[in-house]
Amino acid sequence: MGKGWAKGLTAKTDPRIARAAAAHRGKQYVRRTPPELCRWPLAGLTALPLAWSNDMAYIVGLTATDGCLITGRRAINFKSGDRQLVETYLRLLGRKNRVKSHRTKKGGVVYYTQFHDSALYQWFRSVGLTPRKSLTIGALDVPDIFLMPLVRGLLDGDGSIINEVYRADRRRRNDYYWEYLITSFNSASGKHIAWLQGVLGRVLNLKGSVQETTTTAGNPYFELRYAKAASSILLPLLYPSGAPCLERKREIWNAYVSRH
Repeated sequence: MGKGWAKGLTAKTDPRIARAAAAHRGKQYVRRTPPELCRWPLAGLTALPLAWSNDMAYIVGLTATDGCLITGRRAINFKSGDRQLVETYLRLLGRKNRVKSHRTKKGGVVYYTQFHDSALYQWFRSVGLTPRKSLTIGALDVPDIFLMPLVRGLLDGDGSIINEVYRADRRRRNDYYWEYLITSFNSASGKHIAWLQGVLGRVLNLKGSVQETTTTAGNPYFELRYAKAASSILLPLLYPSGAPCLERKREIWNAYVSRH
């Protein structure tokens, strides 16, 4: 039997392959060489336990927005315009993968990392993440106790905090200022935005509004917004001292707090 004889054959078309597949089904393979002895200084394994925790909830939130589960290879890709966020993603997972970058069509820079981890991939799938999730993601199976770190990940990944101060009616008076604070979450999946609005309403009794627009490609796009009163309740829960986050967004909230 020559080399490459099985190319193009499957278990359905060849009994030998079917027997080999049946013999391996249900077995779990264990690495013989410890990771620290492998010559992969930039790879390694995920050190973060595959269970709900504050760090894992944050990772799930980031993956739900800026991450991608690649089918077939069971690879995980995470990209962001903020290098600090990609570095935080790898640090919390305990991985040593390289942070790479490439130019966007508009001339900007995006940073990313990609690695293979079948166990983490399957765990992500078990809590509600899916490949090609942009239009299909819905509810995430997160316990209420870990909801805030997950929502922080959603906000850091694909949300915004807007805090602006305006001076009103300059012709009549110069001492009246109007300030607004808006927290928004964005997604191409209406099911995901509806779930997020519902769970924040149930847990924190927050009332947010959903706006639907259309992208240049003709796809629907949804934005969940919380105004100043609701944001003042939500943001201190999302950005406690010492919690991993996208620092530039925490600074917006801290600047608001310093003035009030």
